[in-house]
Amino acid sequence: MSSPIGDYALLADLHTGPLVSAEGSIDWLCLPRFDSDSVFAAILGTPDHGRWLMAPAGGTLTERIYEPGTFVLRSTWTTPTGTAEITEFMPIDGDRADIVRIARCTSGEVAIVHDLRLRPEYAASLPWVRRVPDGPEIDRSAASADHADGEDGGYLLAIAGPDAYVLRGPALTSAGHCHEGTFTLTAGQEEVWDLTWAPSFRQTPAPLDVAAALASTREFWRDWAARAECEGPWAEAVERSLLVLRALTHAETGGIVAAPTTSLPEDPGGVRNWDYRFCWLRDSALTLEALLAHGRTEVAHHWRDWLLRAVAGDPEDLQIMYGIAGERQLPERTLGHLPGHLDSRPVRIGNGAVGQFQADVVGEVMIALDQLRAAGVAEDDFSWPLQRAMIDYAVDAMGRKDQGLWEMRGDAHYFTHSRVMIWAALDRGVRAVAEYGLPGPAQEWARLRDQLREEILSRGVHPETGAFTQHYDTREVDASLLQIPQTGFVAYDDRRMLATVAQMEAELRHDGLLLRYRTNGTDGLSGDEYPFLACSFWLVEQYAHSGRRPDAVALMDRLVGLRTELGLLAEEYDPAGSRQMGNFPQAFSHLALVRAADALGQ
Repeated sequence: MSSPIGDYALLADLHTGPLVSAEGSIDWLCLPRFDSDSVFAAILGTPDHGRWLMAPAGGTLTERIYEPGTFVLRSTWTTPTGTAEITEFMPIDGDRADIVRIARCTSGEVAIVHDLRLRPEYAASLPWVRRVPDGPEIDRSAASADHADGEDGGYLLAIAGPDAYVLRGPALTSAGHCHEGTFTLTAGQEEVWDLTWAPSFRQTPAPLDVAAALASTREFWRDWAARAECEGPWAEAVERSLLVLRALTHAETGGIVAAPTTSLPEDPGGVRNWDYRFCWLRDSALTLEALLAHGRTEVAHHWRDWLLRAVAGDPEDLQIMYGIAGERQLPERTLGHLPGHLDSRPVRIGNGAVGQFQADVVGEVMIALDQLRAAGVAEDDFSWPLQRAMIDYAVDAMGRKDQGLWEMRGDAHYFTHSRVMIWAALDRGVRAVAEYGLPGPAQEWARLRDQLREEILSRGVHPETGAFTQHYDTREVDASLLQIPQTGFVAYDDRRMLATVAQMEAELRHDGLLLRYRTNGTDGLSGDEYPFLACSFWLVEQYAHSGRRPDAVALMDRLVGLRTELGLLAEEYDPAGSRQMGNFPQAFSHLALVRAADALGQ
């Protein structure tokens, strides 16, 4: 069985995001991109679905940290015969993809054990493996299945269709369909292993200058973190969250993935297992806002360029999510050969929600781009016309029901949150004309905006409770309503918001944390789920702006305390089991942490 979700560390090179367990096993790895097929998928099954274990024999992990301001992972181990330190990182180099693992004996004597199981195509195939002498070319003619000879010198080469994997370092020995090795180190000795991905039809990458790569990787992350403007009592948590958001941003395209994983369950043993390795407009827009609030305009500009490429064309074709480079086709399918994390089936790749109509996304994007203008990034002859087209799309959407923020797979409704976000899109359009002199039919947009406001206050507020409702056909609430004052639609202390919060506290609070909504069939799925961390951070923000600062601080302290030892958050949290649940680490959770800390700092 794989390790608990919260026991994993994230490595990052701005292209992909492998997960390393507390046992020293890389149990999830997709190369070269977040959304590429995995070569290690033990987190969704067993070790034989792919992993790379490297740890001291008989060792006990005594400390595991990121070097400050980086994604360089350092683990300290104690064994009966000595101590060791393992350093792991991915170089920031767009021309290649490497995972470097350095084992160093710090006292006595330790044996470093390896178990490497390369399983390309989500463990659906086996690579052809051999040991070859060092040289620039991949020699395909001599490749044969799984017969590395274990001799020192050269490197291990595994080929699977378009992908090649090169392992440099002390030689591992073939043992069936895995490669093993035990290497004894004494005090002061170290060994280095480097796993490199390359297209199988190109030259094998040259050996990495590990010392230089480590130094430049440290410098990159520390320089980025130093310019992230983090202050206050939660500065460390904010900095780590911003680093996570940066790590989930693709270096070349600017696309921001929701998480680097797929199918980590929201409901163990259930069907709520989704692929999050794509770029949701909503999540990306909120990430943009968090980065802008902390001075990272250049990343925001990069994302705007991605957005303009992704949504270019007929606004009627606007999607809620895209691929990392703006791909539109993200068909969902299941992988029946993978048993799933905690036996949670099905394991899905792709995401069927791509075809849903979710009216709120235009509002989220327009709010983010409004903030980008306020930060001094000028519009060009492409960006503003496209935004006007998106506003036209929002106008056309006024008469349509949708699936809501939470991607309900049940019936469509007029979700109150979605209606408010259409209002926000129109409002930001009016503001762009009035405050920035951009061309557009501001009077017509203002008329529609005001008309929609009247509708929302008439149909989206329950006459008995005085609270905003999940949608127009219910008296239920859901946590998306906490975003209403974030748009400026009403104040945080508006009587309708206070009534909404009171109803949430009565109906959605679970062990002090907040559920998204009551799973009573509205979402069209079986099973249940745990409190959604982003929603609980939104509640902190609501408390902070409505005169409940002590409640805000108490909840913030608790939420920050739920992070893993490395400062990471999944999508949900199980209070009874004290465990992270859902895809991990989750951009939505981390950006909401940043917002909550900022609200408390005002």
